[in-house]
Amino acid sequence: MTDRTGKFAGDNPFSIARDWLAEAETSEPNDPNAIALATVDPDGLPNVRMVLLKEIAEDGFVFYTNYEGTKGQELAASGKAAFVMHWKSLRRQIRVRGTVERQDGPEADEYYASRSLKSRLGAWASKQSRPLSSRGALMAEVAKVSARHGLNPQRPPFWGGFKITPVEIEFWADGDFRLHDRFVWRRENADAQWEIMRLNP
Repeated sequence: MTDRTGKFAGDNPFSIARDWLAEAETSEPNDPNAIALATVDPDGLPNVRMVLLKEIAEDGFVFYTNYEGTKGQELAASGKAAFVMHWKSLRRQIRVRGTVERQDGPEADEYYASRSLKSRLGAWASKQSRPLSSRGALMAEVAKVSARHGLNPQRPPFWGGFKITPVEIEFWADGDFRLHDRFVWRRENADAQWEIMRLNP
């Protein structure tokens, strides 16, 4: 059995992740829920970008995006992703690897409705990842969709959530002399039991 105590203690990795995020929300100056999300293209070449994690659910990690952008297409094609959350203020990070599925039902509708009007209209206007002639052209498109959809736009059919169901979660905390603490939770699939192991720094 591993010697997990303090911030690493617990029987549920999602609960530990939520606790760490809650701590970061009190200490990180900007976007404590930012994650560096990694995908791969059809040739296996990686892509990584920052997105905002919106929920740590009971069984996965949820974020929202345009399904037709590069990340959306790569996630749909591979069905897999990885991400890292890093908090300088806490000197901690969480790494996650797993399978991906779309979340575009009532939860996505609810989250979309909670966004500011300008953000909701922006989701309609942006043809994410595709060439854009100028910022003026983008703002003109925003004006068009504003006139078309009004003050209560519905969620675009090409915009919604992805949930990453992890097969691996690693919790890392900085240690003196680069002797960091690392604990990894691994399982074969979403129905399997977690195995927990301490790793060398």
